[in-house]
Amino acid sequence: MPEPDLVIDGGDKMCVQLLIELRGHVLRAGPGAVIHLIATDPAAPVDLPAWCHLTGHSYLGPVPGAERPTYAVRVADAAKETEPTRPWHAA
Repeated sequence: MPEPDLVIDGGDKMCVQLLIELRGHVLRAGPGAVIHLIATDPAAPVDLPAWCHLTGHSYLGPVPGAERPTYAVRVADAAKETEPTRPWHAA
């Protein structure tokens, strides 16, 4: 698992809130950046890979050995944008 360029602690936020927050970080991080997202929402392991598939970012999977549920994403060079407050809708 690659080392993160950025770690986002999503705490106990619902997955849609996490994706809205992640969207903003992805835009600032830039292509190739690896982001680790800490998320306790039980939907995160399903929603995060689906969102990555929708947008074109690479879902790298759960981070082994993390103390809390943590998932890794690599920012794509040419990702599809989503609406700022509706991460499941293409912009």
